[in-house]
Amino acid sequence: MVDHPTPPSPPTPPPLGTGSLVLRLAGIALVVVAVAGAFAYVRGTLDPQRLTPKALVDVLEKNNGVHPGFRRNHAKGVCVIGYFESSPEARVYSSAQVFSAARTPVVGRFALPSGNPYAPDSSVPIRSLALRFTQANGQQWRTGMNSMPLFPVGTPDAFYQMQQASSPDPATGKPNPASMPAFFAGHPETAPFLQWVKGAKPSASYATETYNGINAFYLVNASGQRQAVRWGVVPEARDAADVNAPQGADFLQQDLVKRLAAGPLKWQLMITLANPGDPTVDASKAWPADRKVLNAGTLVLQSTQAQNNGECRDINYDPLVLPAGIEGSDDPLLAARSAAYASSYLRRTSEVSQLPSQEARP
Repeated sequence: MVDHPTPPSPPTPPPLGTGSLVLRLAGIALVVVAVAGAFAYVRGTLDPQRLTPKALVDVLEKNNGVHPGFRRNHAKGVCVIGYFESSPEARVYSSAQVFSAARTPVVGRFALPSGNPYAPDSSVPIRSLALRFTQANGQQWRTGMNSMPLFPVGTPDAFYQMQQASSPDPATGKPNPASMPAFFAGHPETAPFLQWVKGAKPSASYATETYNGINAFYLVNASGQRQAVRWGVVPEARDAADVNAPQGADFLQQDLVKRLAAGPLKWQLMITLANPGDPTVDASKAWPADRKVLNAGTLVLQSTQAQNNGECRDINYDPLVLPAGIEGSDDPLLAARSAAYASSYLRRTSEVSQLPSQEARP
C-alpha cells in the first residue's frame, strides 16, 4: 500500500519488451495463507459492495500508470543484502528466533513510495525500507517501513478515498486541485501527518534515514504474554542537517552503492513498548514519546543488487508474514496491506519479465 498520495507520474518511457511471460510465483502459498479470508476489517467472505484488494490496486494504477513487471507501489527501488545481529533486550518479550540467534540473514529493498519506476528521487520526501529476515528454522519475518513517523489515515476506506482524491480528472488528465484539500478537511485525523509533511524534505541518502514500522504488532514470549509494540530502525550514518539532495533522477541508488563500497551500513532496531490504552488499531495516532524503547540489535547491510534480477525481486514484503513470537494487531491497515500486496504481486509476476536489456533504469 502506498503511504501517502503520490504525485502525477512523469511521461512513461517506452514499454518493456515482449519477452517470455514469467511466472515468478514461488512463495505464493505463504502469501495466500497469510491473507486467506481476511481483508481490512472484514471477517469472512468479502463483500463485493465493500473495498476490495482489486479496487485498491486499480486506483494505484490509475494514479501512477501501469508499468508491467513492476510493483504497483514502491516501484522504483534497489535490493540490499545483509544480516541482523540480535541483542538480549527483546528476548524476554518474544520467543522469535530472530531475537535469540546471533545472526539472521536479511534481504531488503530501499524504495520510493510511488508506483512509477521512472520517478525522480526528489519527487517525494518519503523513503522506504522493506526487510525479510529468514530464521534458521525456516520461518520468516517481513516488514515494510517508511521514513514518515505515522500514517495519514487510520482505515483502508480513508486511504482509498485519499487515492481517489488524487486521481487525474479524465477531462484534464490532472488531479482536481480542490479534491485533496476537501479530503483533508473532511479527515481531521490527517493533521499530524500534514504537520510532518510541512517540514519534510527529500533526503540525500537512503543510508541516513530512520525507517518506522508505523503499524502496531505484538511480541509474544514463551509464556504466551503479549506486548503491543511498534518498531523502526535508526541509522548509525549521519549527514549534516543542511545537506541538500543532489541533482539527478537516480542519486539515491548511486549514493548507496558508493557508501557500501566503503563498508557496511548499520541501523539499530528500536522497538517501542506500548502502555495500556495506547492505540493499536490506528496508525495515524502517535504514541507518547516517553514510552520504553528496546534496542533489539543491529541491522547490517553489506551490498546492493539490481531490483530487476536481485534477490528482492520476487519477495512480497507482506507485513503479516511473521514468525512465532510476533503477531499482527487488529490495525485494519495491516490486513489491507497484506491483501493489496498479494494482488499487486500476482499482477506483476504474471507480466513480462524485467530483463536488464529491457529496463532503462533498474
